[in-house]
Amino acid sequence: MFERFTQAARRAVVLAQEDARERRQAQIRTENLLLALYDAPGTPASTAAALLRRAGVERADVAAGVKRLAREEAAPDAEKLALLGIDLDEVRRQAEETFGPGALERTRAGKRRRMFGHIPFDAASKKALELSLREALRLKHSEIGSEHVLLGLLHAEGGARDLLAARGVTLEAMRTAVEELGRGQASG
Repeated sequence: MFERFTQAARRAVVLAQEDARERRQAQIRTENLLLALYDAPGTPASTAAALLRRAGVERADVAAGVKRLAREEAAPDAEKLALLGIDLDEVRRQAEETFGPGALERTRAGKRRRMFGHIPFDAASKKALELSLREALRLKHSEIGSEHVLLGLLHAEGGARDLLAARGVTLEAMRTAVEELGRGQASG
């Protein structure tokens, strides 16, 4: 399926994997894909990024939402430790104050957590990518562009859809915006 992706859509998949690796996630999630649609600094903006900006959703909004989702995911462990009187944020702050930034990552346990090689997609991300193909076919586009990945993310369950819905972005409105781009080839 990836052979049908435009360069911008492929770049988004690669950037999503890098984002997941930097966050030390075991899988690539929909929110990694959403953030990756904004592209790396210094590269031309993807069609999806332009559509999102037109809808009033900036990269900073998405980055803040992704950070919040990560904190919510870690919250159950932090809450359990808090019951024992251990504040994870305070432990990290004191370790970095004493040993410097990133001190916990330099430990044996921190080094074991580093991710190398391929990181798989979670079920929701796989579904979003499959749905991006369906969206491209529905529009009679011969390639899957970043705009189709965005539609797939809005279609599939996951953090990306939730983040966008909280900002008023709907699948139907974005479909209309993509259709207005024209028929034929995917834009990117």
